[in-house]
Amino acid sequence: TASVQTTIQFVQNRDGAVAASAGVGDAVRVLLSMFMQPSCGPSGHRVDDLRGHGRGDPITSEVIVLPRRHPYDRPMPRASVGDLIREWRVRRRRSQMDLALDAGVSTRHLSFVETGRARPSPELVLALARHLDVPLRDRNTMLLAAGYAPRFSHRPLDDAAMAPIRASIQRMLDAHLPYPGLAVDRGWNMVMANEAALLLTAGVDPALLEGHVNVYRLTLHPGGLAPRLLNFTDVAAYAVEQLRRSAATTGDPGLARLLEEVLAYPDVARIRPLLDLAEGDEPPLLVPFRMAGPTGEISLFTTITTFGTPMDVTLDELAVELFYPADEASAATLRDLASAMGIAGPRA
Repeated sequence: TASVQTTIQFVQNRDGAVAASAGVGDAVRVLLSMFMQPSCGPSGHRVDDLRGHGRGDPITSEVIVLPRRHPYDRPMPRASVGDLIREWRVRRRRSQMDLALDAGVSTRHLSFVETGRARPSPELVLALARHLDVPLRDRNTMLLAAGYAPRFSHRPLDDAAMAPIRASIQRMLDAHLPYPGLAVDRGWNMVMANEAALLLTAGVDPALLEGHVNVYRLTLHPGGLAPRLLNFTDVAAYAVEQLRRSAATTGDPGLARLLEEVLAYPDVARIRPLLDLAEGDEPPLLVPFRMAGPTGEISLFTTITTFGTPMDVTLDELAVELFYPADEASAATLRDLASAMGIAGPRA
């Protein structure tokens, strides 16, 4: 008893008052007085004692359940602008000194920006992004991470403001008839095509033609053009290397997933050792696209056209791919196939 009496010195009641206690009896009385004070139950009626004597609900009917906190209740941390700048600098294999010299800032200041010790101005963010050749989509992300508004619009291709762009692409595709031509987005999905592009999709698994047709799937999938390619190994090696480069330079997770999908295709997996040996090598000067047509071999090569001064994300990511016959025999075959399908020549 003596040890208990010396341990309990002060008891604080619910009103914040501190009562001194000299012994167990005093402490018990103070504690009971705290619970015996009039209070209100859930219905708002006064409660006089622990048994609910008096008017109102008993205090023992009040149950307080504290909300359980989960670690995922909090928002996920967002990458800082310094992290993004460092990520793009490493991806481009640039040193801090090299990038700082190009951007006109000191290496010390760039280091402070990357570590979060200094906040860059929007002009510095854009200057660094320009020297790192960051796509417009990711420049907007960097500006947002720095606390600034995006500078580049992101309109869908069917937006009214994009009508002149659609018209110019369509004129380019129509002028290329009777040869195939198409426009693709950042993920190499077809967004526009001319009538001759149907020559490339004839006999393809209908599942590959649902939604936006992806060029890599169309070319390398076993249900696509792969069985008709006479130089599949050459085309696959070039296509996979280009897809690897696109995924690495843009950091686009969609392209990374597409690369994993393509590498799992049976025909691609069969030649995977050859692709791994070629990884990182410079692509050859020209890889023909040789495919078996209904009347013989068709050999093609392609050109890629992009917009020179885009200020919109969609425009920045658009590309027009035009297929040209690699020899006169292929040109004649394409003209005959287009004529049989009712496809006219170039339109004014």
